[in-house]
Amino acid sequence: MKMKRGIFLGFLIFSFCSSPAWSQRSAPRPYWYSLEQGKFFFRNGDYGKALMAFEEARRDRRNMYTRMEQDMIDLLSIPEVRYLGDSLERIETYIKDRYQVNAETALEELYYRYPKAALEGSAYRALEEIGRLKDFPEAEYWIGETFRIEGELGVALGQYQKAHVQRAFLENPSFDTEILYRMVDILKAKQDYAEMENRALEIIQQDSLWIGGSGAVTKNAMTTILENRDNGIRRFLTIYRYNNIAVERAHRLLGLYYYASGRHKQAAEHLMFSFLIQNTVLIEELIRNQYDFTFTTLDNLMQEVMRRPVLVTYIQDVEYYKTLYYFAAALYSDGNTKQSPARRLWTFLSGHPDAGEWSGKAKMQLRTPFVEKVVEMP
Repeated sequence: MKMKRGIFLGFLIFSFCSSPAWSQRSAPRPYWYSLEQGKFFFRNGDYGKALMAFEEARRDRRNMYTRMEQDMIDLLSIPEVRYLGDSLERIETYIKDRYQVNAETALEELYYRYPKAALEGSAYRALEEIGRLKDFPEAEYWIGETFRIEGELGVALGQYQKAHVQRAFLENPSFDTEILYRMVDILKAKQDYAEMENRALEIIQQDSLWIGGSGAVTKNAMTTILENRDNGIRRFLTIYRYNNIAVERAHRLLGLYYYASGRHKQAAEHLMFSFLIQNTVLIEELIRNQYDFTFTTLDNLMQEVMRRPVLVTYIQDVEYYKTLYYFAAALYSDGNTKQSPARRLWTFLSGHPDAGEWSGKAKMQLRTPFVEKVVEMP
C-alpha cells in the first residue's frame, strides 16, 4: 500500500480531477485517496468539498475495518476454529489450508498496521486490534482543520481532541505534536489557559533534555553558567546546543504564560530552553553555510543573521526579540543573582532598532528595572 501511495497518488489525483464528478464514479476509492483528495480541495480553498472528502475517508475506513472485523468473527465462529482455541498460529494454518481469503486479508492488513509480536499469539487480541483500526485520526484532524478555517473553533477543537485520543493509529506518530499545537492555539484563543497549559506540557514531554532523569541538574547547570557576570551568555551558547525545534514553541508559550501569571522561575526555565533552541538553529544554519563561523556574541550573531533573509524570517516566526525580552524579564524577576544576565540581554535588545517595541521596552528596563504586573497573556 505504501508503494501505491508513493508512486500512483499523483496520477490518481490527476485522473480524478480530469474525470466527471466523483459522486458519479462507479469504482470505489481507497479511504486514503479520499483523504488526499480532501487535502487537495482544502489547499485550493474549496472547503465544502474538502469536508465531504474527509468525512468520506473516515466513513470508508470504518466500513473497511468493520468488514474485516466481521470476517474474523465469522472465521472464529466456525466450530472447527473454535476448537483451536486462542492460538493465532494454529488459526493461521487453518486459514491457509482452507483458503479463507477474507480472514487472511484481514490479518495481512492488521500485520501491516500493527506489530504481530505484540499480539502475543492471541487470535482474539488480533480481532480486538482490527476493530480498533476503524479509527482514522488523520481524517478527524482534517475535519477539524476545515471547521477551524471556517471559524467554528469549538467544533474544530472537538475534532482535534478525537484525533489526539486516536493518536496510536497515526501513520506518522510525530504528527500528534501538530494536533496538540492546534489544540493549544484554539484554547489560547478561547482563553482557556489552564487547559492550554496542559496541552503544551504534553508537547514538552517530547523534550528529552527537559524531562530526562538529569533534567533538573541540567537546568541548574545552565542557569549557573548564565549567571556568570562576565560572559555568561557567551559561555551558555558556546557550551550548549539544542535543536529540538518541535518543542520550541511550547516552551516559549509556557514561558510567556508563566511570566504573565507571576510564576517567574518556571517562566525563566522554559524561556531559557526556547532561547537555546532558537539560537542553536541560527548558529547551526550559519555554520552550515559558512563553515568557519564561530559564535562570539549575540551582536555578532545578529550581524550575520541580518545578511540572510531566511534567518530574518525565522527570527520573526519564533518571536526572537520578544523571547529575549521576556527571558530577561523572568530572570530579573526571579532573583538578584539573575539580574546580571537580564541586563545583558536588555542591553543587546536596546542596541537593535530592528527589535522594534522590544528594543524600546528594554531601554525602559535598563533605566528603571521593574517586574511587570500579572496579566492574562503577553
